[in-house]
Parts: sequence; structure tokens; C-alpha cells
Amino acid sequence: MNQIGKKLAELRIKKNLSQPELAELLSNINIPSTAQKISKWETDYSIPNAYQFLALCNIFNIRDVLECFNISENPSHSLNELGQQRLAEYIELLVSNERYNNSSSVLSFSRKIKLFTLPASAGTGQFLDSDYFELIDADSSLPDSADFGIRLSGNSMEPKYKDGQIIWVHRQNTLSDGEIGVFSFDNNAYCKKISISSSGTKLISLNPDYPPIDIPRNASLHVFGKVVGKA
Repeated sequence: MNQIGKKLAELRIKKNLSQPELAELLSNINIPSTAQKISKWETDYSIPNAYQFLALCNIFNIRDVLECFNISENPSHSLNELGQQRLAEYIELLVSNERYNNSSSVLSFSRKIKLFTLPASAGTGQFLDSDYFELIDADSSLPDSADFGIRLSGNSMEPKYKDGQIIWVHRQNTLSDGEIGVFSFDNNAYCKKISISSSGTKLISLNPDYPPIDIPRNASLHVFGKVVGKA
């Protein structure tokens, strides 16, 4: 059992992942991690908890955890090549037979996503405080690329997005001209369409009653991400 760190390092290297890349993958499924924490796991300075360990096995595509970490041996591995082939055929036969196939009992990994409770104003703007959020279960209606959700306040993005509506956002640092995203400018958070041209950068409302927000060339405009759906 004291070899768990060495095995985790081997699995990470086999997947061609650096420690920071693995930390980002874990953080993306709401298991906050850092390269330093992963380094401690791999050197057996500390061990991952149950949720972290299961997430790592899922990332590494480990299905037989006991054998992978040398806790117990899979008896099928004593079979020769012909025996392995026959076993695979028999498993396929059982799976295809409704009498033996209990698909309702198949386990799947659920995903949780952050829904920020402090709304982003689509009108005047409010600062997006990342400490104010709740974790909700992501169902099949939520886009796979969504990393967090936020509730709008105001009508400047109507008719496409309504006041009080939840929008789903994919976390990314840049957006292309014409894309809709969530931004921070002058300590305010906005949901807007970005306009990038030779004349400058603007945040555009879909509601024509609201004028564009001009972003000075030397100003800091932070992109939280791209809007990929709505509730």
C-alpha cells in the first residue's frame, strides 16, 4: 500500500500529463488541486482522499483498482491468449443477453458544477465574487463544456437572455469577436457580446436600449469565459 504514490506517478506519466495538467483536470471536475498536492501524493508524503482517488482512477481509465494497485490479483490474468479470447467472447455473450444484463445498475460518475449566487448584471454590472457559489448536480440538459453557471440581473441581454435566467459558461481567458461571454471590467461583472475591431474593443448589449461599453486600450478587461448555454 505504501507504493500508491509511485503507481500514481506511473499512471500520470503514461497519460502524458504533467502535474499541473493533472491538477487542472481535477479542478475542472470540482476537486480543487494543485501540482504541489499531486507531488505530495506521488512521493507518499500524503494520500488522496476517497473522492480524489476515485477521480484519479477515472482520469487514468482504471477499472480494476484492486489489481492496478497490487491489492489483489485478477484470476483471469492466469489464462493464456486463447483463454483470454474465450473469456472476452463469453463476457460479450452475457452482456448481449437481457437475462444477464442489468443495465440499470451500471455506475456512472456524476458531475457537479458551480452556480454563483451573486448575479452578474447584464445591465449595470456587479462584481463576480468567486466565494459565493453553490454546487449543483449537472444533468443531461447541461452542456458538457460548461464549467460554471451564473444568474443574470437586468434586461440588457434580452431577448436572448432574460432577467434572472441562469447561463452556463465555459471557462476560458480569451474570446473571439462576436462571441458572448462573462467579463470583469472596472470591478464589475458583465454578460455581453464582445466586439473587437481596429477601432477598439467594446462590450455590446443585445438590447438596443443599452449603449456599448468602450474598453480603453490600456484598460484591464478580464474574461471569465464563454456563454455556452442557458437554463
